[in-house]
Amino acid sequence: MSSSPKLRVGLLGATGTVGQRFILLLSGHPNFEISVLGASSSSAGKAYKDAVAGRWKQVKEIPREVKDVVVGDCSVDRFKQCDVVFSGLDSGPAAEYEHVFRAAELRVFSNAKNYRQDPLCPLIVPLVNPSHLEMVRTQQASLGLQKGFIVTNANCSTTGLVIPLAALEQKFGPLELVIASTMQAISGAGYPGVSAFDVHDNVVPFISGEEEKMEQEAAKILGHVQGGRFVNAGIKMSAHCNRVPVIDGHTETVSVRFLNRPPPDAEQVKEALRQYTTEAQQLKCHSAPERAIIVHEEPDRPQPRLDRDAQNGAGVNVGRIRQCPVFDIKFVVLSNNVMIGAATSSVINAEIALAKGYLS
Repeated sequence: MSSSPKLRVGLLGATGTVGQRFILLLSGHPNFEISVLGASSSSAGKAYKDAVAGRWKQVKEIPREVKDVVVGDCSVDRFKQCDVVFSGLDSGPAAEYEHVFRAAELRVFSNAKNYRQDPLCPLIVPLVNPSHLEMVRTQQASLGLQKGFIVTNANCSTTGLVIPLAALEQKFGPLELVIASTMQAISGAGYPGVSAFDVHDNVVPFISGEEEKMEQEAAKILGHVQGGRFVNAGIKMSAHCNRVPVIDGHTETVSVRFLNRPPPDAEQVKEALRQYTTEAQQLKCHSAPERAIIVHEEPDRPQPRLDRDAQNGAGVNVGRIRQCPVFDIKFVVLSNNVMIGAATSSVINAEIALAKGYLS
């Protein structure tokens, strides 16, 4: 992908935990350059290093090029010269700002949930369904826009799940039934998130709205676009979502039943996952992983502490692939919820959009 000239980037929610990940991913990026930072009124007027003082929660230091950039509010006038806007806003402020930015002819790549089920907005996991970007043109035509649009990435637990599911469907045809049980990291709840008193030495078997998100989003992501509308996949899914005392990395145990009979065996599934390649890789997107799926043969992998940062958290890890006595195949998938499950997906989505001409 060409690195010159760089596109001007605006970042909404720049001081939050997702915004901080965007900052790190965009630092030194060959295609994008941070131009405008927006956050709440309490941060407006401060240099970025001062706005996040005591709240910078990343292992890496604040990149030098943004330390002294002055943070402003999220008013659309401040962002009008931006070529791309990344939104790390929570759903509340996202509902207030994102549609205004789109109406002002800005291209918004959102991490929030608000537009994931919108019939005009692509819901894209970049290692699964970048072809859904074609709905950007329908969105623009329907709303009378020339350049503006909203593209969303998926919920963090959905993202890790649909990547191996897409690989299996590509090789063996439609999946009929899926049961997924999650063990989700506390970082998925944001900061300060779940209290230590609630999650330490404990498992919380409820995350509000999470199971419904997984079931609904997976159907849209694994579906297709036909005649200017989304057609959901016919997959039936049951999700069970749990919060566990892990900082980063969502682990999911998955059982699947294939529609076509006879189903593949475990070795065939392993090979299909190993061979799975994506358009993001073919386009040589800067943030795409070398391997979309790392397959583990060890009996006790993947594990969050050992595997969440593989490939800078941009792919997924799958292990314990074996026959299922109730369905066909069962396995464990691990994804980095704050990377491919959040900011990394938005950045790769924008890289794909750039490569395919949606940002020109």
